[in-house]
Amino acid sequence: MKPQFLFAYWFRYLGWALVIVHIPIAMIGRMNGMINPLDNFPGNAGLFTGEHLFFMGTTLLMSLGLFFVAFASEKIEDEQIWHIRLDCLRGAIFINYLVLIISLVFVNDTAHILELNLWAPLIFFIIRFRWVIFRLNRSLTREK
Repeated sequence: MKPQFLFAYWFRYLGWALVIVHIPIAMIGRMNGMINPLDNFPGNAGLFTGEHLFFMGTTLLMSLGLFFVAFASEKIEDEQIWHIRLDCLRGAIFINYLVLIISLVFVNDTAHILELNLWAPLIFFIIRFRWVIFRLNRSLTREK
């Protein structure tokens, strides 16, 4: 079976590099007041202000990095990995919607909820997929 719609294996490393680069840039931006999601709604300050472009750039950097990490193929991509990937993706979507519904009911700040909802499914998927692969590899080494 030929894997479709997955990036090459080395995209995982590119994705982690983008995520790692994003973190200090976003922290510096938040300390300097460059990133404030409440100011970035259309009609507040304009779409192409420096703050909004910085916010878009850092958000896209993190999103693209997580996307590359989540959808990079494994060294050995077989049917078992496909089933694990599908199961983890389904679980990540369930968890994401549970967190989204709870946060919409109990949190008043919609800008942070939207930002959370952008990255949360990918983060939940990456954590669960890596955990299941780790447990699978661990059980295979115990059998030997």
